[in-house]
Parts: sequence; C-alpha cells; structure tokens
Amino acid sequence: MNDGSTRNNPGRKPSGVIRNLQLKLLVFAVLCTLPLFGSISLWLRGVSVIPLVAYGVVSLLAFLLYWSDKRKARSDHWRTPENVLHAVEFAGGWPGALLAQQLFRHKTRKLSYQLVFWSIVLMHQVFWIDQLFLGANLLALF
Repeated sequence: MNDGSTRNNPGRKPSGVIRNLQLKLLVFAVLCTLPLFGSISLWLRGVSVIPLVAYGVVSLLAFLLYWSDKRKARSDHWRTPENVLHAVEFAGGWPGALLAQQLFRHKTRKLSYQLVFWSIVLMHQVFWIDQLFLGANLLALF
C-alpha cells in the first residue's frame, strides 16, 4: 500500500521510517544537551522557567506545524509558509522541527531550507555556550 510519500520516487522509504535511527537519536540528544542543561540551570537558579517551558511548548507547536504542512503537501492544499516554520524554529521549536523532519521526511531535501534550519540550530548552540561557559560576554559584543 502506498501512502503517497513514495509515489514520485519509488526508491524512497515511506514517511515514518527513520534511517540510521540510533545515530540520529544520538545527534538529537547531543544537540539538545546545551539548551536543556542551560534551561534547567536558569530554572534551578531561580532566574526563569520560561526557556525550559518554551522549548517544550514551541517544539510541540513546530512538530504539529510540520505534520500539518506535510499533510497539506500531499493533498495539494495551502501550505505553511517557510518563514513561519523558521520563526517557530528560532523561537525554540527546532528540536520538535528536527524530530518532525525525520519522522515525516519533510523539508529534508530542500537545501535552502536546511541551510536556514541548521543556522538556527547553530545560533541556539552558540547562545547556550555563551550563557553557560562564557558568562554571556560573547553576545554582549553585538
């Protein structure tokens, strides 16, 4: 039975099949370590729980947006604009977006999209490196 994801490319696996699952879970865990540790650190120091909650809530929103956009793409309906997806990723939803990309095989082959996505992930990593290890001095230069 064909679910539509292999219709135009019979060599591709259907959505929901994640290749190299263990490696991708390891990369996901490594990428989430700094934001999770930093967010928990802020919460435990009594600074704010907002980053911790935001990563979870906005990641869920990103995941749902990707799911919806994939469904719309399959049925030729109006799509979620890429700038909306990137804004949600930038707001802290990149972990949910990364999971959705892999699970739904959505937006993984479009190079221009991936360049912006990984730039957002890199910005989050640099932010948390600055917060946790550089005393928030790096970003103060800008």
